[in-house]
Amino acid sequence: MSTFSQFVVPKPTFSVDDIPDLSGKIIIVTGGYTGIGKETVKALLIKNAKVYIAGRNSKKAEDAIEDLRTTTGGKEAVFLELDLANLESIRRAVRTYLGREDSLHTLFNNGGVMEPPIDQITTDGYDLQFGTNVIGHFYLTKLLLPILISTAEICGPSSPSRVVNTASFGHTLTKKLDFDSFRDGRVRRNKGSAELYYQSKLGNVVFATELARRYGSKGIVATSLNPGNIVSDLSRSLGLVKTVMAKIITYPTPYGALTQLYAGTMPDGINMNGKYLIPWAREGTPTPESQDRETGRKLWEWLEEEIRTFEGREHTDLHS
Repeated sequence: MSTFSQFVVPKPTFSVDDIPDLSGKIIIVTGGYTGIGKETVKALLIKNAKVYIAGRNSKKAEDAIEDLRTTTGGKEAVFLELDLANLESIRRAVRTYLGREDSLHTLFNNGGVMEPPIDQITTDGYDLQFGTNVIGHFYLTKLLLPILISTAEICGPSSPSRVVNTASFGHTLTKKLDFDSFRDGRVRRNKGSAELYYQSKLGNVVFATELARRYGSKGIVATSLNPGNIVSDLSRSLGLVKTVMAKIITYPTPYGALTQLYAGTMPDGINMNGKYLIPWAREGTPTPESQDRETGRKLWEWLEEEIRTFEGREHTDLHS
């Protein structure tokens, strides 16, 4: 599918009004208090889902929850404190969630960062963009897989659990994952913030595709998507020229939620395991590298090893 087709797109044929009633569904949206995430939460609340907004800024979350209460006629989201750039914070968030709920129907891995200053890294020493956009969401998903699978078992084959991963057209702008750049160092800094962003978006698609391969038979439907060029807070770290250019070719924020809402709520979504979607709620063609089985295996195993190292280190610290 051409680059042009993802920037200049036809009018959407899907709208929030088409979403079925979601009463009884419990959903987590990372980064759900601003931009595309907030619009996603709004639509889910309108359709009667119970929605957790997962993010690190409690003030922004409280403000968003109050605003959403007004715009949805009294529906109220729940804040779940979560810093995707901090593995311990992710573990605490999941413990909190599991202490409150015994099911999870859909996880929207929506949060992320875009082209921050190169000096910024995660609490655990990873590149901030790859650490937040990929590693953080991997760990969150990994910890939530048992409840996602058990929910799917209870609901049956006609209602699998869904993991919707917000990627970007940017995944097409880099050729491969450079594992030497995931942590801070010369290789990472030589790439620059823009290339590191594109790489993190490629990582999103690779992860989603591998998740689909590994857990599709266990009741998980995993998708990735390009939400479109949207007016949002994600570009707050961009320079003036890029910000101006972005505004020229962007669509209103509510449009950005459409594709992930389609993947996460519509009946057709159960047939989309491993698919990559483009604006607005259309099936697209990801890059060959993002679908390469060896790349998927290598990334998954690298992520698993990083998590084992983190959990082993935490265990050691607790008993030292």
